Amino acid sequence: MPRCGAGSWSQSQSRRSGAAFTTLLLTVYTILSKVHSERNVYPSAGVLFVHVLEREYFKGEFPPYPKPGETNNDPITFNTNLMGYPDRPGWLRYIQRTPYSDGVLYGSPTIENVGKPTIIEITAYNRRTFETARHNLVINIMSAEDFPLPYQAEFFIKNMNVEEMLASEVLGDFLGAVKNVWQPERLNAINITSALDRGGRVPLPINDMKEGVYVMVGADVTFSSCLREVEIPQNQLRCSQEMEPLITCDKKFRTQFHIDWCKISLVDKTQPVSTYQEVIRGEGILPDGGEYKPPSESLKSRDYYSDFLITLAVPSAVALVLFLILAYIMCCRREGVEKRNMQTPDIQLVHHSAIQKSTKELREMSKNREIAWPLSTLPVFHPVTGEIVPPVHPDSYDNTSMPLMQTQQNLPHQTQIPKQQTEGKWYP
Repeated sequence: MPRCGAGSWSQSQSRRSGAAFTTLLLTVYTILSKVHSERNVYPSAGVLFVHVLEREYFKGEFPPYPKPGETNNDPITFNTNLMGYPDRPGWLRYIQRTPYSDGVLYGSPTIENVGKPTIIEITAYNRRTFETARHNLVINIMSAEDFPLPYQAEFFIKNMNVEEMLASEVLGDFLGAVKNVWQPERLNAINITSALDRGGRVPLPINDMKEGVYVMVGADVTFSSCLREVEIPQNQLRCSQEMEPLITCDKKFRTQFHIDWCKISLVDKTQPVSTYQEVIRGEGILPDGGEYKPPSESLKSRDYYSDFLITLAVPSAVALVLFLILAYIMCCRREGVEKRNMQTPDIQLVHHSAIQKSTKELREMSKNREIAWPLSTLPVFHPVTGEIVPPVHPDSYDNTSMPLMQTQQNLPHQTQIPKQQTEGKWYP
């Protein structure tokens, strides 16, 4: 019986370990499938493409993996590039304001990329744990019907940022307002561009100012009379004076969108575009010289060795000649002292030599003249006898070892102080 119990216990343990191993494999497979997963999207050429990189989608791929019901608010940023290249295609843009907001890929696919899958590598970075996860986004661009739409209008919205305008609800509200004004059968958003990409300035962080965004839409019918009101001369004059034009349909946008009507652009693709521009000749206009004809490839090679020698030799020769002339003037044309003395009158030479001789004698005499004794060397009194102690000449002792006071005999030139005798008489 114990053996049977041990066997059943070992079997149950092996089953549990097998189940745990299977769960671990499923977990690893799920993680690996998330890390290397691919998503396919099918945008149309000439129509706005928007793809949101949701942070919630990537949170579960960074260890420690959150359990069901747990919330994780780690900062996450994204890096996007075309596979095999350091950057994205020219028509595709990316924006993410903060690590705590979602990233957005947006743009208008071109007709040249129709039928060619565009693989975008998306790398997510967890800024807290420094973990990374990578996804591939496969963009299969499809050809659109009636591409491009013949009538296109571009609006400038002042109270929106590009990421706010890319939201599906906001973009849908704007297209609905345009449709009420334009009344087309078919209306599509073609492209969205930030005002900063058009040379706009970053707004000041006051009064909730926005960067502004350009939104281009296309339709299959001609422009409405409301949109044409911008071309009226009165409105053009108001725009030139930096005043808002009078547009009747502005109230349909004003509740949510503040449109700068002076910056609206209306493009009619049905009209042929003339590339020829008549040039009015005047001041500053050069005459037409015809087409530029580049030189043929059969030009003979030119030797620049002689030009190099001339360029180097001529300045060197001129510098050498100037140096020789200056050396001759400085060294070979000196007059000398003898010639100077011959041209100088004798009385002036005698006067000059007398001055020099007197100056020399004064200098020799100044070395031997007596200097008055300084006050510090005047006679002092002996501290015991009261007798006057004469100063010692500085040349007769070593001043580094001499004491401050010494008892010496009075010299003849010093003043004698009278001495007092016992009888009360004074004598010198």
